[in-house]
Amino acid sequence: MSPDGLETADVVVVGAGVVGLAVARALAITGREVLVIEAEPVIGSGTSSRNSEVIHAGIYHPRESLKTKFCVAGRKALYRYCEERGIPHRRLGKLIVAAPGEAGALRQLGARAMENGVDDLIWLDALQARELEPEVICEAALLSPSTGIVDVHALMLSYQGDLERHGGVVAFNARVVRGRAAGDGVLLDIEAGGTFSLFCRTVVNCAGLGAQKVAGSIAGMRGDAIPTLYLAKGNYFRLVRKAPFRHLVYPLPAHGGAGVHVTLDLAGQARFGPDVEWTDRLDYRVDETRLQAFEAAIREYWPSLPDGAIVPDYAGIRPKLHATGSTAADFVIQDAGDHGAPGLINLFGIESPGMTSSLAIADHVAKLVSEGRR
Repeated sequence: MSPDGLETADVVVVGAGVVGLAVARALAITGREVLVIEAEPVIGSGTSSRNSEVIHAGIYHPRESLKTKFCVAGRKALYRYCEERGIPHRRLGKLIVAAPGEAGALRQLGARAMENGVDDLIWLDALQARELEPEVICEAALLSPSTGIVDVHALMLSYQGDLERHGGVVAFNARVVRGRAAGDGVLLDIEAGGTFSLFCRTVVNCAGLGAQKVAGSIAGMRGDAIPTLYLAKGNYFRLVRKAPFRHLVYPLPAHGGAGVHVTLDLAGQARFGPDVEWTDRLDYRVDETRLQAFEAAIREYWPSLPDGAIVPDYAGIRPKLHATGSTAADFVIQDAGDHGAPGLINLFGIESPGMTSSLAIADHVAKLVSEGRR
């Protein structure tokens, strides 16, 4: 029951990034009344708009992880969704390339992918790889035909449109100030021009980089259930000439990321990144001092990269749940059984492959809400 005299809401989703919008859409389709509150004046202005727009296959993470489960299911759902809605996307495929001495590690990666349900990988020797990408030098490669790219802004607009067609609303320039568990729901204080209180039957915290702060502001939420946030900045550099690539090109993964790789946008423009720069602040300026390190990494597989051919492009920051040097962490999705606050669902560490996984994550959260009869 709501405290007397307070405004009430059925479901509030905090955060209008690609995952928050997907979750809100899924809940609205089930018939819930959904309000999305977004601190910025537009959708997807944080992590969602600063990624590589790659639709991942599900190759890299352990088989039992949420990242693998949601990526594999989400990738299939995302391609169907984009095809049905006419959202710009392309199945370019990607090459994961092995430098000299890395063929064994590449085979291990391919075996993991098979365990994960990615069964369409094709092993290429050096000559076969060069036939696909004449500029790429490698000992061997794996071709992933189901990797692609998508216009993430068009995708988010489509999610928002679906949400609104099912009665949902997005409120911009609105942020959670504080909250508390209150009976069978959550009482939020929201700042949007002024501050008002709203009793919510269900709150889904999809605040991305701000998810820990939102969770920590809610009394009744166990503090020890909030994982530590680590910030991993990813810089991107853009190729200033015509791209010689037809596929995405990735080295073997490095700790904290997939290595400095080639991605292509839907116009064929090539960019390289992201790298991994651990930081303690939200600073989206590209670190130009990393240029030489980028050039060296790129020349491991594209030795003919001309001098002066790449320039700073943009940077993103990933919400990691592990520090440098430690084992990579999985997505964390919590309900009251995990943290003690009825009506609250938290999503932590939703980094790559979060966009690819967005529809699968949304289905999972909708199921949590339904089973909890929230």
